[in-house]
Amino acid sequence: MRRGLLGGTFDPIHMAHLIAGEVAFRDLNLDIVTFLPAGAPWQKADRDVSDRTDRWQMTRLAVEPVEYFEADSREVERDGWSYTIDTLAAFPDDELFLVLGADAAAGIPTWKSADQILSRCVVAVVPRPGTDPDAVEDAIGHVHWLDMPLLDLSGTQIRARWSSGRSVRFMVPEAVYRYAVQHRLYE
Repeated sequence: MRRGLLGGTFDPIHMAHLIAGEVAFRDLNLDIVTFLPAGAPWQKADRDVSDRTDRWQMTRLAVEPVEYFEADSREVERDGWSYTIDTLAAFPDDELFLVLGADAAAGIPTWKSADQILSRCVVAVVPRPGTDPDAVEDAIGHVHWLDMPLLDLSGTQIRARWSSGRSVRFMVPEAVYRYAVQHRLYE
């Protein structure tokens, strides 16, 4: 199976994540795109992150309407830090494509078992405003650039807008918006 893995904190999952999944599905001729919210993201150990159960539920709600998207809870169920290398090992028979924003891709050399990650999967990169494509390729070598428009949208930006009372509607899927309002996640 040709599987795209799109992981992240998803605090909250937003439209740029879903668009990246769609572009990866089409550009890479994937069978499925698996969205994996991080249980305990080690790279954000110094920041407040919403409860893993809420981030899992929002991810599940966001991908549910798309038949070739799936939400996978293995990282939110795992004790301790979430490491990509452990997740890749869970799909031993699949041809894997790791879908990342350019900023995250440039940081792969700092990840646990970075060389093993790069040898196990194709890194498919989403262009991000402010991230130099040459810096990404200098950091990790050859990557597959996804043909996606630049979208300046992030969870940090959405949380800041939400907490200051500004609208985030249509930046997140409607089901995610309703869930976050109901559970008062970003007020």
